[in-house]
Amino acid sequence: MYFLGIIWNPNETLFNLGPIQIKYYNLLWIVAFALGWFIMKRIFLQEKKTVEQLDSLLIYTLLATMLGARLGHVFFYDWPYYQNHLLEILLPIRESANGSLLGFIKGYEFTGFTGLASHGATIGVIIGMYLYKRKYPEFNLLWLLDRMVVPFSIGAFCVRLGNFFNSEINGKITDESFIFATKFVRDSDDMHPSKAMAVTQEQSVNEAYSALVNNPQFSEYLNQIPYRHPAQLYEGVAYIFVFLLLYYLYWKTDKKNKTGYLFGLFLVLLWTIRFFVEFVKKSQGGFEESLGLLSTGQWLSIPFVLIGLYFMLRPKVSKH
Repeated sequence: MYFLGIIWNPNETLFNLGPIQIKYYNLLWIVAFALGWFIMKRIFLQEKKTVEQLDSLLIYTLLATMLGARLGHVFFYDWPYYQNHLLEILLPIRESANGSLLGFIKGYEFTGFTGLASHGATIGVIIGMYLYKRKYPEFNLLWLLDRMVVPFSIGAFCVRLGNFFNSEINGKITDESFIFATKFVRDSDDMHPSKAMAVTQEQSVNEAYSALVNNPQFSEYLNQIPYRHPAQLYEGVAYIFVFLLLYYLYWKTDKKNKTGYLFGLFLVLLWTIRFFVEFVKKSQGGFEESLGLLSTGQWLSIPFVLIGLYFMLRPKVSKH
């Protein structure tokens, strides 16, 4: 079959509010939390819990997810950089020689919260739920996690879709005849923004990338950009099926009454998917060079799968 791949070159910024950029990625994070609140509201009402408890849970989850994901990226994948740029760890900025933050702070640019790790997010949420339980001791920690994994799985899809719009976490190079082959024009490894501007002589990054795609005089440079696996979409679509399964098991079976089972199943499915998608995903850095054999993402996924199997297979514990 001749390839059905695409040339992918969206402007990652949806619109601007003054100096603030609203990106598809940020918007999809908002969608993920909105969907999560809606799903958890149905669950909480079913379980005779209050909306006040749910609203507090949303705040704990939001902070725990963002902090965990950010710190996970910093320490698991890019500590050599951030140890010399501590200010950028928790602020949505990045050092830039030509940047100007808010129009008057030179040397930095607003980037939004990029660089988030799902392994860190998972750890962060578990810690956040432990702290939430201390405020609401009537909740069982695993009872909470068994229910929260339902919206988490659809949220994971939203995040991967955001990665796709950002042309980040792309897959390895594949032949153009492959049915899902995708040319990520804005992959900085294949066509760095500075190179795109130098080649096209355009005044902005967006204009430069647009010229590469639409102006025939730059076709040589466009042809040099390889086709890659859309690894984000492989992962994201698989997470939709995880969501459908967990949603079904919660509403249509008694699996929710085996404390820890749905949480364990979520860990096994999510991180097994992540483990196998890593085979077609380009390296994200981290400690894989020192350990060898597997990628950083695969090494980090193995403990989560084992923990998930433990909660699935352990003797039944009554709900309380």
